[in-house]
Amino acid sequence: MHRRQFLRLTSSAAIVSLVTRFPPAAAKLAKQIRIIVPFPPGGPTDIVTRPLAQMLGKAIKAVVIVDNRGGAGGTIGADAVANSAPDGQTLLMATVGTHAINPTLYKKLPYDAVNDFTPIGLIAVAPVAVVVNPSLPVRNLDDLVALAKQKPGKLNYGSAGAGTPGHLTGEMFKTGAGINIQHVPYKGSAPAVTDLIAGQIDIMFDPLQSVLSNVQAGKLRALALSSKARSTVLPNVPTIAESGYSGFESTAWWAVFAPANLPPASATTLADEIKRIVSSDSFRSKLEPLGVIPTALTGSAFAEFHRAEMVKWGKAVHDSGATFD
Repeated sequence: MHRRQFLRLTSSAAIVSLVTRFPPAAAKLAKQIRIIVPFPPGGPTDIVTRPLAQMLGKAIKAVVIVDNRGGAGGTIGADAVANSAPDGQTLLMATVGTHAINPTLYKKLPYDAVNDFTPIGLIAVAPVAVVVNPSLPVRNLDDLVALAKQKPGKLNYGSAGAGTPGHLTGEMFKTGAGINIQHVPYKGSAPAVTDLIAGQIDIMFDPLQSVLSNVQAGKLRALALSSKARSTVLPNVPTIAESGYSGFESTAWWAVFAPANLPPASATTLADEIKRIVSSDSFRSKLEPLGVIPTALTGSAFAEFHRAEMVKWGKAVHDSGATFD
């Protein structure tokens, strides 16, 4: 009897040892994957997606296709993924817009940003820059706030459109600084930047990568960034928080989601592969010169980040009064 118990115990110990030394094999990923970008080619989301797609395809020996499906603030592409089969063949490059702003901005959003998706991981963030035409007599945020208080309602600021990170960051800053500046929405960053350089508008709030080249060329002056820390591409530009607005932080971000009910093993394997790529020097070298910061976040940490972002941006939408049908 004792001998049989001993054999059972030693057999169990051997099995535990083997499981520890040889963990379960990773799930096999699809040999062809489509990453839907819910915006047109050439934009910030497309720029972030393409190096990831290339490196992911090489890593898992698969064909990874970037499929641009722009329209309705990203809702068309996001909805297409929400209604796809959870087989690992279709992914979404989500943004702060599709998954944190739109749920409050749109009265009738065709998808549920939480329940219709399987979160895979955050891959990058970018600060919103506060930029002005160099002819405006301001050198920093203190100057800007002082001028705005001297001329209440007279200064205006442009953004890529109502409900975008730039617009809502501008509204959050207005509230924090106690100033009255008028919002001028554009259909995208490019026309807003053109008018700012021409002096048609005074200020602009927009993700850094959209205005960086013009700041570096001296066509625009950057007063501050909305991130927690300074950017390596503009190290002399302070953050809004360190300019006297403690705790102020807002960032544009990009993250990968799959349709709801993707098998957990597939989700974990995919998240691990993407996290490894995002953490690599090669991926960093593609994005950092643009002012975009590779940021790998998966699992419960990413889920917590997503929940917090929905609350923060939802409040910003309510406060701004912006809404779409």
